[in-house]
Amino acid sequence: MKELWTVVTRKGQVTVPAEIRREMELKEGDKAAFVLDEGEVRLVRATSVVERTAGALKSRKPPLTAEELREAAERTIASDAVERTCHLDNAAESGPISPVPKR
Repeated sequence: MKELWTVVTRKGQVTVPAEIRREMELKEGDKAAFVLDEGEVRLVRATSVVERTAGALKSRKPPLTAEELREAAERTIASDAVERTCHLDNAAESGPISPVPKR
């Protein structure tokens, strides 16, 4: 194990040594996290929620293809459009439509 030293500033900031930044491929603006585990502190690259949860939900069904996803989206959009149209038709039968209030 290699130990590299740094100094904590008045504001509680530390500089990550260049060797560690290179090894972890950390660039300016990247997110990192300090992990406290039984009195030891580790610096880890912070990952997105998507990366941390990928594969968390399992399914017995095979994943949908891009074409199947597109078709499902089109069906949902068409169904929503029909529902809105029916709602407007029913409202027209019950009298004039009042203007939508401004927000």
